[in-house]
Amino acid sequence: MYIQSLNPAYHLVLVEADNQLPYSLLLLADETRYAIDKYVFDSDVYVLKEEEEELAVFCLYRIDQDTVELKNIAVSSELQGKGIGSRLIKEIVAIAQRGGYKQLIVGTADCGVDQIRFYERNGFVQYTVKKDFFVHNYEEPIIENGIQLRDMVMLRLDL
Repeated sequence: MYIQSLNPAYHLVLVEADNQLPYSLLLLADETRYAIDKYVFDSDVYVLKEEEEELAVFCLYRIDQDTVELKNIAVSSELQGKGIGSRLIKEIVAIAQRGGYKQLIVGTADCGVDQIRFYERNGFVQYTVKKDFFVHNYEEPIIENGIQLRDMVMLRLDL
């Protein structure tokens, strides 16, 4: 596991259906619990832990037999900027490859320059834009970097 090379005490756990979801982490990457609930129950949710402490999370949502979507990835605020997100991407790629997927996709706000840069640094390429995604899929307007989110940039990584 790539994460253990970062810290031997880290371990990645697939959340069982009857376990409580780590909403505090999920909300770092998505604006509302309502939005998260649209995908989380149909996703495989993985939590990075150190003993019982939850450090990071990601959700993988099956699109079809060839494509899996990274719906959410979040690292606890105190651990951001330490390479954990990039290590998680390596784990996600390995999980997707073991699942027989040929493509990993992810979407992020078009004004999320740091997020887009993160995905591109990790091998993703932009392939389309979903116009007005944030306007139609969230109850309240979302403001990021002083700009209302409207469009979602979709990126993909061929496996």
